[in-house]
Amino acid sequence: MSEGVKRRYDSTRRRQQAQENRRRVLDAALELFVDKGYGATTMAEVAGAAGVAVETVYAAFRTKLTVLRRAWDVAVGGDEDDLRLLDRPELRAVFAEPDLAARLVRFATVNTAIMRRTARLRLAIQGAAGGDPGAAEFLAEIDRERLAAMGEHARAAEVTGQLAVPEDTCRDVLFATTDGSLWLTLVRRRGWSDEAYAAWLAQLWTATLVTPEPSEL
Repeated sequence: MSEGVKRRYDSTRRRQQAQENRRRVLDAALELFVDKGYGATTMAEVAGAAGVAVETVYAAFRTKLTVLRRAWDVAVGGDEDDLRLLDRPELRAVFAEPDLAARLVRFATVNTAIMRRTARLRLAIQGAAGGDPGAAEFLAEIDRERLAAMGEHARAAEVTGQLAVPEDTCRDVLFATTDGSLWLTLVRRRGWSDEAYAAWLAQLWTATLVTPEPSEL
C-alpha cells in the first residue's frame, strides 16, 4: 500500500516538474525571441535561460517553431489553459455588455492587457517572417485568427443596433487597431501608461463605431 502511494506521489511530482519546466522554457523563449530575435535565438540558449537541459526542451517541444507557437498562445491568454481567447471570462464579460460604447471601453482595457503580453513578440515574429517560412506562415495564421475574432466582435456589435458603420467596416477598424503597433508606438515609444492608452483606444473606437445618442433639445 505504501509503495502504491509513493508511486502515485512520484508520478504527480514528475508531472508538476514537467509543467514547471515547460513554463520556464516558454518564459525564457519569449524573452529571448523579443530581445535577440526569433532567428538569432537557439534552442540551447532557451534551455540555458530556462535552467534545463537542451534535451528537455526538444523532448517537450521538438522544434523551435513549436516553442514559438506555444509561447504565443501563453502570451495571448496569459496562462497555459487550453481555452479559446473569446471564451475566456474577460472576453465573455465584454460581449455580455449590452451598451456598445461601454462594451468598447471594456474591450479596450482587455486588449491593452493582451498587447502588453504580445505586441513585442508579434514584432519579433514579423521580423523573422522575411527569412523564415515557418515564421511567415505563423504570422499569417495569427492575423487570420485575429481577423476572424474581430469579425465576431463586429457581428455582436451589429446585433446591438448601436453600430454606426457597416459590420465589415467595424471588423476592419478593430483589426487595424489591435495588431500591437499602436500600443508599441504610444506606450513603449512615447511613454503613455496602459490606462491612458486604453482610454484613448476606447474613445477612438466609440467615436468611429458607435451611433451617437440623440441630442436633447
